Amino acid sequence: MEKYTGFSGHASLAVVGTWMNQNKTWEEIESRVKINQKVIHHTPTNKLKDLLIHILAGGHGIADINQRVRTDKVLQLCFGRSKCAEQSTLQETLNACTVENVLECREATKIIYQKNGRAYRHEYESKSQVLDIDLSGLVSGKQSEGATKGYFSGRKNKRGRQLGRVVASLYDEIVNEKLYPGSVQLEKNLPDLIKMAENTLDLTENRRKKTVLRFDAGGGTDANINFFLERDYFGITKVKNWQRTKKLVETVIDWQAIPQLPDHDCGWVGQPHDYTRPTRQLAIRWPNKKKGGWFYCVIVFNLSDELIFELAHWPMPKRYTDLDLISAIVEAYDLRGGGVETSYKNSKQGIGLLKRNKKSFQAQEVLVLLAQLAYNITGWVQNEMAQHSSLIATFGTLRMIRDAFQIAGKIEFDINGRIVSITLNRIHKLAKVFYDYWQFRFAQSEVCLILGEI
Repeated sequence: MEKYTGFSGHASLAVVGTWMNQNKTWEEIESRVKINQKVIHHTPTNKLKDLLIHILAGGHGIADINQRVRTDKVLQLCFGRSKCAEQSTLQETLNACTVENVLECREATKIIYQKNGRAYRHEYESKSQVLDIDLSGLVSGKQSEGATKGYFSGRKNKRGRQLGRVVASLYDEIVNEKLYPGSVQLEKNLPDLIKMAENTLDLTENRRKKTVLRFDAGGGTDANINFFLERDYFGITKVKNWQRTKKLVETVIDWQAIPQLPDHDCGWVGQPHDYTRPTRQLAIRWPNKKKGGWFYCVIVFNLSDELIFELAHWPMPKRYTDLDLISAIVEAYDLRGGGVETSYKNSKQGIGLLKRNKKSFQAQEVLVLLAQLAYNITGWVQNEMAQHSSLIATFGTLRMIRDAFQIAGKIEFDINGRIVSITLNRIHKLAKVFYDYWQFRFAQSEVCLILGEI
């Protein structure tokens, strides 16, 4: 290869490409994922890499990779690719994926996560780990494997699959994901997702005693609550059985209004349901304005008071009332919306999760794992850059991919394909942030970073 200088609309992504090259991130995929497909111009794993670049560059549907990545030679070189495969061959590679390939890809992403994930290095002695678990519906065509009728928010009478996810909420990292048929509900796959997280995070007995599981009523069956209690987790959820809820609510003696939820009252369940280990149970009611009467739910948890205030992100008062504690419990539970639910929103908006849909179940699972990797890589880069920019610290996945990773510039390569210099468009409001970051992160690198006019 000769020396090459070219223009790219995603020159700032050179930081991500360099970060991946230095950490040998993609080597785990190349060494472990063995897709049985004839190689003509591109290996199967190189084509998966093209898909990852496409996601990081803001691409959604696979078809538009020809316009977004294939025409940007500079972007390809930044990730160690000399040429991007054509979208139809990428589709063929995904369709060739088997169950074994999915397991290989999942193992590779696990190892990448263990090497880079902040939640994997969590200091359990100083603070509890918080894992939020949920399902989200992915609508697909009727011909898609595993596409059945199920619950899809705001999409009645649709078919699709369910995506199970475990999020380390203190770090906004996806620990695990798994695709399920559309009819599956959280109550059936919750233990499976918990065990996957145990494997990824190496949750020993001591670590489980410092880990909080948080999930909604969809997983709040007796079996699931007993499952996490018996495995020594802390947990907070809602009772799923409405008949049980009605029975528990009838034992509440004193209802109290709470400040953060107008028209809602809370009260302690007088005769809690017996699980395998002790729990506390808090009932909540709010008016049914259409039909009269009340709606009810019951929160079940085994958290200490100290852990409740910690989970609510509230300083624990030296003296606190019962109302203070109840308010903290409601806040601690409601913050799951800022964890796993926000991560789903980021994946759908920033990563384009809903735009890539394959008929093959295994092909879709591989796409999900690539999107998970892209999500976490984006978060890891953002976390490092946030050390130098308060603005970047406020960004979500969408703004990182849409704004931070799309700074235009000129990049020069040597004869070995290594980056020699990067000239970012100084007019872009985030160009200076990347300049400061590069100067710190790659202080020993031979790459020259320049702020110039493009």
